Amino acid sequence: MQLRQLGEWKVSPMGLGCWAIGGPFFDQDHKPCGWGKVDDAVSISAIHAALDAGINFFDTAAVYGAGHSESVLGKALANKRQQAIIATKFGLEFDEETKTISGTFDQHDAIICHCENSLKRLGTEYIDLYQLHLNDYPVENLAAIIYSLEHLVKLGKIRAYAWSTDYLERAKAFALAKHCIAFQFQNNVLDQNSTMVDFCAQHNKTAINRGPLAMGLLSGKYQHSSILDKDDIRCINPEWLKYFVNGKASPELLEKLAGIQSILTSKGRTINQGALAWIWGLGEHTLPIPGFRNQAQVLSNAAAMEQGPLSSAQMEEIKQLLK
Repeated sequence: MQLRQLGEWKVSPMGLGCWAIGGPFFDQDHKPCGWGKVDDAVSISAIHAALDAGINFFDTAAVYGAGHSESVLGKALANKRQQAIIATKFGLEFDEETKTISGTFDQHDAIICHCENSLKRLGTEYIDLYQLHLNDYPVENLAAIIYSLEHLVKLGKIRAYAWSTDYLERAKAFALAKHCIAFQFQNNVLDQNSTMVDFCAQHNKTAINRGPLAMGLLSGKYQHSSILDKDDIRCINPEWLKYFVNGKASPELLEKLAGIQSILTSKGRTINQGALAWIWGLGEHTLPIPGFRNQAQVLSNAAAMEQGPLSSAQMEEIKQLLK
């Protein structure tokens, strides 16, 4: 597949989402926000496998694992920094010792301080893409955020910026900023955000698609009878992870998946590879970032690049079936 354009850089058609490798962290009510215990050696091995497979875009956030994801990514990319485009996010306060989210921040001095902390954890002198992590941040307060981001660009601490938001009106306001080159939003074949996909295409912004595998629902591993472990985040936090309900994969979404599965698995693809192929079929500006916990998951997703996007006829067929 052809490389994707992200601002001035050429990046692989897919990146890696580094939420899961951050390990445990918690919200203010002590509900888990992470994917459970991790083995950093396994995580680093998976990142190296991604580099070997041609993947060069890595998306993380300061809050993932309360700084741990950034630290692991930094270790994995030590002496390999020039091979990677690094994206991270800011806006959530946390305590690294208790691994607990303590609130949000948007003040200039706090943004500068948190950026410096991310740079240290990542072991780098600059961040390629710095993303606002507050999905529903008020549009009327954006000017101060943009001022701080432009200040970081001038200092050479970051090279460009983006916003992780699912809302079109917010994207419209932020897209006008000088060094805004992308938007990150939830998008997959079962949970589509065509409004944001189209907006990015019209305004020459990269559409970074989080949740491309619907938190694992599009892996093909889960059926109506599958019950998640009681400590699994998809069981604990159903209110904001809609793909799983009461510890089980959403029956409605499983029905939808059954209706399009034969198309997703065309040309010998697995379901997850077909789900990535669907995102690529939306346009050359799309950049899915599936999560991972081990090398096998990385390599399975990376293999999707060999088959490329679904055809326009297949994309239309899926559109009609999901109606």
